[in-house]
Amino acid sequence: MTDIHAQDLAARYVALWNEPDAELRRKAIRELWAEGGSHVLQPPQEIREIAAGLGFGSTTLEAHGYDALEVRVIHSYEEFVAPGRFVFRPQDNAVRLHNVVTFTWEMVPTDGGEVAGGGRETLILDENGHIATDYMFPGI
Repeated sequence: MTDIHAQDLAARYVALWNEPDAELRRKAIRELWAEGGSHVLQPPQEIREIAAGLGFGSTTLEAHGYDALEVRVIHSYEEFVAPGRFVFRPQDNAVRLHNVVTFTWEMVPTDGGEVAGGGRETLILDENGHIATDYMFPGI
């Protein structure tokens, strides 16, 4: 596996979600993820409760491949960053063990103030150092 610095990867990953330029976002997705890579999101508690009420024992939201990943990033950018309300920032706690990188991030108001949200990323890297699977746990 290539030499990957965990905090650098975390910074590039989080920067993607703040990127206003569509072409640069698309390029960053291809640089970060493996072809066919995935983003797996643990949905908010309210969605998990609704799913459980419908008889689903496990609920995840998943995006597979560059096109689906781009749709996922665009949606997040348009909802949180584009209106000028929030930015995402990595915390300084990224660690790597073999092909796994984990770190936490925060969503903060652009005009300052309390942290509005956050989560934990667990990235499983392929042999070339690209993200094969990205597990996101929001609200941590």
